[in-house]
Amino acid sequence: MRMRARKFIGTVITIGFVPFYALIAMALAQARPIQQAAPVVQVVCYAILGLIWVVPLMPLIRWMQKPDA
Repeated sequence: MRMRARKFIGTVITIGFVPFYALIAMALAQARPIQQAAPVVQVVCYAILGLIWVVPLMPLIRWMQKPDA
């Protein structure tokens, strides 16, 4: 598969995944334990929730960047 096709497929998957993940992250951020935690704990939780979307997409990004054969 050519890099152009891989990038298109990866972009479509990313555009579908990020809003889905954002809904999950917002629901988790509104959970009672996080809302009742200390402000420092809340900041750490929000930072983790804001960055963890990269973990499941990293293999996809690597696949998209693979050079053509």
